[in-house]
Amino acid sequence: MLARQRGGINAIIEAMASVRITEAELARDIHAVLAKVQTGVEVIVEQDHRTVAVIRSPRRSGRPISEILRQAKERNSTVTLDPDFGKDLEAVIASHQQPWNPPSWE
Repeated sequence: MLARQRGGINAIIEAMASVRITEAELARDIHAVLAKVQTGVEVIVEQDHRTVAVIRSPRRSGRPISEILRQAKERNSTVTLDPDFGKDLEAVIASHQQPWNPPSWE
């Protein structure tokens, strides 16, 4: 998978953690493509040698809570969270999750 047939020779085109594939290769084995993406590889989908899509893991913003807590301990922070903080945080996250409704191209 993720190999391209050129003159009878399979060649994987990889440069700086990116792989180029055709739309037919994507359709044939999307599970393998997504597995590559999950490992950090950027997949460039081409049609007639033109890029039509780029698939990559989403870029995360912010810092992980583990890093924030580690830094708070390093700074000897005396901040304490109230007992309902976790519930409040879950409520905020749940209230901002919206289903993805892509535009219709037809």
